[in-house]
Amino acid sequence: MGDRCPAAHPDDLTPCVGPVVVTVLDAVNAGADGCEHHGARLLASLHGGRVYPLPDAPSGAAIRTFKAAATLRPFCWVDAPCEPSQLSDIADRARDGH
Repeated sequence: MGDRCPAAHPDDLTPCVGPVVVTVLDAVNAGADGCEHHGARLLASLHGGRVYPLPDAPSGAAIRTFKAAATLRPFCWVDAPCEPSQLSDIADRARDGH
């Protein structure tokens, strides 16, 4: 499969899309750098997560990652139904129209 960014979950078999351009942090500031694709997938799976562009990221990388995460269910690489109580903060806001 080749090298993938640190934000790619080991069970998520999708390839990276583009270079590593964002840092995704959880509620206690643990984080991983990643491509926009895996950054969004990670962010959608976190409660209280945040995304920041790396210094050399193209303009808009963090907001694109944030917006993409809002369209994903948490742990989207797992083939299982998702209950509303399992949605991330981002998914909750998207569902509620915020």
